[in-house]
Amino acid sequence: MAVLVGKKAPNFSSKAVVNGSEIVNNFSLDQYLNKKYVVFFFYPADFTFVCPTELLAFQEQLEEFAKRDTAVVACSVDSEFSHWKWLQTPLAEGGIKGVTYPLVSDLSKTISENYDVLAGDYEYGENGEVSFNGIPQSFRGLFLIDKHGMVRHQLVNDMPLGRSIDEALRMVDALQFFEQNGEVCPANWKKGDKAMKPTQDGVSKYLSSK
Repeated sequence: MAVLVGKKAPNFSSKAVVNGSEIVNNFSLDQYLNKKYVVFFFYPADFTFVCPTELLAFQEQLEEFAKRDTAVVACSVDSEFSHWKWLQTPLAEGGIKGVTYPLVSDLSKTISENYDVLAGDYEYGENGEVSFNGIPQSFRGLFLIDKHGMVRHQLVNDMPLGRSIDEALRMVDALQFFEQNGEVCPANWKKGDKAMKPTQDGVSKYLSSK
């Protein structure tokens, strides 16, 4: 598994569904550079069981991310048409109607490969035949990208394991607090807690963040 923290987020241009219904052809995270933080997350597939709970939970907290100047973007290996259909399907029928943040189509699986969350890999035979070894879907990867396009946090869960949206918000808070104050955040830190200030001798001291 590649560690992307401290590196530029892999670039891409792909089809996506935005605002719950509009299909766009050249969606890219470049639109957020120098403007917004990005929580970019992968999920295995549309019309599944755990995935809608995560996507709907992100939607419920979308206003909180917006308050933090943070865009939320999702991605799976489904087509833009599958995304669109899922977005039009009511919750009672297993859909995610009401989700408004972008859903990126990674039908070629190259985005998942570049973020190293694809649950398998391609194998090439001696005669040029191509086969896929594994599951042609994405693990539940999440990447926090700063305004300069750098990955500052990543988390990858296996497919059965849903993520905590509160933890994603906490990491945004921690990154922004560090950027604004130069203080580092200890274990279980949350907004309003004491932080730590590194000293020249390498000893960190607790400071009040209030």
